[in-house]
Amino acid sequence: MSTLSNGRGTVSFENAHAPGLDWRKASRTDLDPIVKDCVILAEAPDAKDHPHYNIPDGTRMVALSDDKDPDSPVLYFSRAELRKFIEGAKDSEFDDLMATDAEMEQAAAVAVV
Repeated sequence: MSTLSNGRGTVSFENAHAPGLDWRKASRTDLDPIVKDCVILAEAPDAKDHPHYNIPDGTRMVALSDDKDPDSPVLYFSRAELRKFIEGAKDSEFDDLMATDAEMEQAAAVAVV
């Protein structure tokens, strides 16, 4: 069985579209098996027969999914693509897409119900 870890704990978790991967999520998120709340990442097998010409066989890949549904689609990105995205996030390029404090409070209140 695969796992899901947030750096503070680990639970069993299996995504039907990517069996056998061990998933990780931000340490600021919950691991409660009922309340799911985050984007999850996993080290994926190296690319083989990837449909995009810029992803040759052997490229190290990362899987991305959503922990709210173990049947969620899985997207695969090269580690270079993920790095560029994270660098942009660290440079605040996506801050306008983040939840406001009020939205975070609302999400926390819904999760408690």
